[in-house]
Amino acid sequence: MSATTPPVALPASNDAAFRQFICRACGYVYDEAQGDPDGGLPPGTRFADIPDDWACPLCGVTKADFEPYVAPALPRAAAPVAHAGRGRHDPGVVIVGGGRAGWQVAQALRERDAALPITLVAACSADLYDKPTLSVAIARGLEPQRIVRERAADAAKRLDVKLVTEAIAVRIDPVARTLRTTRGTLRWRKLVLAHGAAPRLPAALPPQQVWRVNDLAAYQRLRDALAPRPQRVVIVGAGLVGCELANDLALGGHAVTLLDVQPRPLAALLPEVASQRLLAAWAALPITFVGGVQVAGVEPLADGTRRVALADGRAFGADHVVAATGLAAPDRLARSAELAFDERCGGVVVEPATLRTAHPDIHALGDCVAVGGQASRFIEPIGRQARAIAAAIAGDDDPLSAYVPQSVPLRVKTTSLPITVHGAIGGDGDWRVVADTPRELRMQRVGAAGTVIATLVATAPAAVLPRAA
Repeated sequence: MSATTPPVALPASNDAAFRQFICRACGYVYDEAQGDPDGGLPPGTRFADIPDDWACPLCGVTKADFEPYVAPALPRAAAPVAHAGRGRHDPGVVIVGGGRAGWQVAQALRERDAALPITLVAACSADLYDKPTLSVAIARGLEPQRIVRERAADAAKRLDVKLVTEAIAVRIDPVARTLRTTRGTLRWRKLVLAHGAAPRLPAALPPQQVWRVNDLAAYQRLRDALAPRPQRVVIVGAGLVGCELANDLALGGHAVTLLDVQPRPLAALLPEVASQRLLAAWAALPITFVGGVQVAGVEPLADGTRRVALADGRAFGADHVVAATGLAAPDRLARSAELAFDERCGGVVVEPATLRTAHPDIHALGDCVAVGGQASRFIEPIGRQARAIAAAIAGDDDPLSAYVPQSVPLRVKTTSLPITVHGAIGGDGDWRVVADTPRELRMQRVGAAGTVIATLVATAPAAVLPRAA
């Protein structure tokens, strides 16, 4: 945040009840009782006292994109929507994926139809949590149970959803309309793929030698492995996830070596001035950035540590190696149903407005889709995609219900230097410095017509958050 009047934290004993406000972009709920400590808002901070330039901790939009929120009573008592083909034994909608995307679809469907049969299949426990929290959780000392916002069983009861957990979806039969899983075969009338994406692993990074922190279970295992003492961690990949993890692990007391093929961190997302500002903010932390290098292999050693070899002959010792080398959706389900799959960006091809795949009754959303040849692996679009899918399944052809891809704010949660970019994200282009002080860096990106197409704000915090007890 810029240098504005600090928010006033009201005591919990204040007579006025604490309220909640929801981000219209991504669905994040700001609770006045809990505040947003990472964003500089202590518990008890009233929404009215939040500075206008505060950013949503999940998707990066501003305070103006929030509205008062009261959790809806679900399922609602409205009459069920009539659908062709629905009968006494209607299998309804089957959702594959127990992350934010899957639950958002379940919520959107239930808000439209109280009687629609909904089944959610997840390869994990399907507890509800915000995945972006994982990259800042170690420095804050967050136990996994504190990250969970709602248990899957409670969400299933609230939304009247049949829940099938710890079940891997194996194959779709688009003719018989069945989904084969490791816990049995399910029938469906409509199918929604929300199974997310998995880290890409180059051949030089053997899966048995590296960590991939892409879900709560992986975070818990890594946290347990790091808990005994400060350790040496090599992170391969200095993109969004790699930089956030490096910052978080260093604040947690671990020595981090961050490697990337690009000469600077976040090279594909930020201009060079911003990257250099981030490196300067890391100067006091145990982070060593090594750019312009290629990892040749990871070798386990007899003492339980690892040797990370580079193509130029150098090597680094590590207690743990973390892969942050990008994401790609698994293609097994899409191939089994003969759905189009974009190999370049690693996603199921969908029609933009309805998120419908090549099969008229199969939709997909979130990290596993490709829209117009582009993957959009951000939080912000998921809520809008879920509502568009729910509208399409309900037969609502109102153009206002359609999903429209739009520019997504970028929020880099490196607490040593939080960075927010609005507009056309990219490391290249005509960026100019608008303000440069020890406290804040402001930049603008200028398009071909001379208009401003992006703004960047990087604000140094007053102090680095201490690790939670």
